[in-house]
Amino acid sequence: MTEVAAVGVGPGSPECLTGEAAAAIRGCDVVVGYGYTLKTIEGLTAGKEVREITMGDQEEAYRELAAGPRGRRVVVPFTGDVSFSESEVVDRLAEIFGGVRLVPGISAVQVAAARAAVPLDKCRVITMHVSGPIEEKKRDMLAAVSGGTCVILVPRPWPRDPEKNFMPSEAAAYLREAGAPVGGLRARVYERLTTADEACTDCAVGDLEGREFSDMCVVVIGEVEPESYAGRGRPA
Repeated sequence: MTEVAAVGVGPGSPECLTGEAAAAIRGCDVVVGYGYTLKTIEGLTAGKEVREITMGDQEEAYRELAAGPRGRRVVVPFTGDVSFSESEVVDRLAEIFGGVRLVPGISAVQVAAARAAVPLDKCRVITMHVSGPIEEKKRDMLAAVSGGTCVILVPRPWPRDPEKNFMPSEAAAYLREAGAPVGGLRARVYERLTTADEACTDCAVGDLEGREFSDMCVVVIGEVEPESYAGRGRPA
């Protein structure tokens, strides 16, 4: 049986690769993943069979590996944390290979929260990075924003189908059309986090309409009021 591990390799910088993820990659025979993700781990793949895939041919590649020689150890690396925004592919790997081991990684959502100084436990994290319908997720975003909750949004790039594309511009338009106060609501769009090309656009949500951003982006919408234990006693 071919062993497969889905490994989170962080947002882009090799420095964000965990020790467990690095060990899984070093110990495998085959690495199969998207070009951007393979670039992150290229320092660990020398001497291994490396297969670059796209969304269009990934299914064929997984099936070929599952049907290949038994006993091989296959790593499928994912940008960020494999347990976040990758459930569809992970479930498919489990179906094809008869099971899959998950190795967690650092998510761009965690990094965006740190850059914006907003605690994750006080934010609503919403990912549109799925292939299915996102209308309910849009309503969740609107409800959170309307209620004053900070939202960390993972957009959905889908250039081949404008109806499915939901990037910062589309998110801003949706909120405006739904009556949210986009003019006075702060947004921070973080692109290519942890890489040398990292960038941040800090503006009102309304100013995002009509602007293009990298597919590799995370949006922080709103603020979180600072709160400490001062005056209330430190918890035991």
